[in-house]
Amino acid sequence: MKKIVIIGATSAVATETARCFALEGAELFIAGRSQEKLERLADDLRVRGAAVVHTGLFNARDLASHDQLLESAYHTLGEIDAALIAHGDLPDQTECQHSWIGTEQALATNFLSPVAFLTWLANYFEKRGTGNITAISSVAGDRGRQSNYIYGSAKGALSVFLQGLRNRLAPRGVSVTTIKPGFIDTPMTADIKKGPLFASAELVGTRVHKAMKRGDSVVYTPFFWRFIMLIIIHIPEFIFKRLKL
Repeated sequence: MKKIVIIGATSAVATETARCFALEGAELFIAGRSQEKLERLADDLRVRGAAVVHTGLFNARDLASHDQLLESAYHTLGEIDAALIAHGDLPDQTECQHSWIGTEQALATNFLSPVAFLTWLANYFEKRGTGNITAISSVAGDRGRQSNYIYGSAKGALSVFLQGLRNRLAPRGVSVTTIKPGFIDTPMTADIKKGPLFASAELVGTRVHKAMKRGDSVVYTPFFWRFIMLIIIHIPEFIFKRLKL
């Protein structure tokens, strides 16, 4: 993999993944919402060994512009070997419960926006006949919980969408990877009390890089979240609905 597109590149996890590819001398097209942060990251990646780094700005809620950004990435790089969709936002659950506007924004940012990018990428890689598409979902999407079911709904929908893409594109030699992190110590979780289940962005970003290169299907990271969620999804509903989760 030499030509990589990363959407939401300035997020903590995506930054660590980009650094792994930079160490391999990859050509990178990184996109985010802040030109200042993108330029700082681009400089960092060049120092680490990236052959070339291009930047692009995008607004997650301007869905109509997503195709144009990816077209720009394609023409800039000449081709795309792999793409990572890593942008998202952790909404305030209580605020969203009392406001359809907040809920709509959370769903647009965490589900509709990634899908807009994934649709273009799926068509591109299907024609190309090789490559990898990776998107960061969440363990929150495995089962709806009162504490974050709006965010979880968006991530659950994203996971199902990726599952369908994987089924569609596998015969064409294209791998589709779903990353399901648990708690990550990042600016997005700055207001959440940290505990032993929290992982560093570096650990998760390194795992994303490995998964993209191997073409893994579904990756829980850290690995123990696979077993935690296996237990949670099998709790009978008559018990689960009484739990404070």
